[in-house]
Amino acid sequence: MADRQDVIVIGAGAAGLAAAAALGRSGHTVLLLDARDRIGGRIWTRLEPGLTAPMELGAEFIHGDSPETPEMLAQVGAAAVDASGEHWSLIHGRLQRRADSLLGQVRAAFESADVLSKPDASLESFLTGGAARGLSEEAKALARSFASGFDAADPRLVSLHSIAEEWRSGGMLDSSQSRPSRGYHTALQALSAALDRTRVHVRLGTLVTALHWSRGSVEAEARWLGRPCRMRARSAIVTVPVGVLQAPADAPGAIRFMPALDSKQPALERLICGSVLKVMLRFRRPFWEERDGGRYADAAFFHASGSLFPTLWTALPVRAPLLTAWVGGPAAARLCESSEEKIVREAMDCIGTVFPGADVHAEMQSAHLHNWSRDPLACGAYSYVAVGGGHARETLAAPLDGTLFFAGEATDTTGEAATVTGALRSGARAAMEASRHLARGP
Repeated sequence: MADRQDVIVIGAGAAGLAAAAALGRSGHTVLLLDARDRIGGRIWTRLEPGLTAPMELGAEFIHGDSPETPEMLAQVGAAAVDASGEHWSLIHGRLQRRADSLLGQVRAAFESADVLSKPDASLESFLTGGAARGLSEEAKALARSFASGFDAADPRLVSLHSIAEEWRSGGMLDSSQSRPSRGYHTALQALSAALDRTRVHVRLGTLVTALHWSRGSVEAEARWLGRPCRMRARSAIVTVPVGVLQAPADAPGAIRFMPALDSKQPALERLICGSVLKVMLRFRRPFWEERDGGRYADAAFFHASGSLFPTLWTALPVRAPLLTAWVGGPAAARLCESSEEKIVREAMDCIGTVFPGADVHAEMQSAHLHNWSRDPLACGAYSYVAVGGGHARETLAAPLDGTLFFAGEATDTTGEAATVTGALRSGARAAMEASRHLARGP
């Protein structure tokens, strides 16, 4: 490895891997660093012997029809498989087929109030204001639930503009939903295989603690195998999650920038890394498929509004004795402070509520989760825009002095933020920006 690289890429998640691969193809030398002992960042697949479905501790779904992820999976002989199926909701103690007409009411209220032409506000202020007077309490509850569950957002903080854009007809909520057939680790296999090992050097277990930079030069201070080290390059691409960029300088996992990223502060104040908890529970058998004469055999999702874990999903189209319990937003933020044992107990209690009479404890074999909010290298699940943050993603993504470049799902400006697709696109964009500046010379 040369003493001085063209680019240091900080973070070997989807964005960092995509950036490093693109730079290597362009002929640049790259040092790809990650504090973890694995690549993938917030993609983390667990494979269990005897279980036909992968357990995704982090990213799981592919939202929409964007080609990036399916094309990448195809490179390693994998595919994206449709994860749609029946939705059942617990209403007055009974599971009923879910209808999404309430979402249409919320959309109509946004359009009737012409919210995008007015100053931004929080979703909660809209729901409690006069413009939403015609909305039923059920529709308002659905809006809060979607914001918390889908966007990992606090309805009191999230930008109404961002929600109205995302939820409009034909947007992300209407898009298809699929999964990598053999787990998201197959996407990491494809990204890793795309690295030109003659130009891209990967170093894991390397915690960057400081980044000194000036035009055309960066020096990273880090700890590798418990020892301090320094690495130099002409430029750097920073792909760490927005929660890490927001962390206090003395927090575990934080990076001190010298000089400080003053121009990024307005953006960092308007982006929030939301909280999510997903608990994967493996059972002796898929007992829900056998209930009520097989009525729920093709269920993909179960919804229990008012429960601590309001959403459960199966592994369809794979048949497996696996249920995932999910909670996002403020409820997840509170529960994240609890022990893993308490989190698992709460998830099991919610499953027992959805399937009364089922001996959940007797059926369960194992439970798995990762608390991303308490992970100092993540500081949350994925990003959302706070009130007044309409240009925050663009501001965070903007390069500094042709030397520092920024990627990661929070910097995506193509409408795919908070997704793996957004991370991939941001990495490709940052690599192109860095390559263009490197070609100009010092």
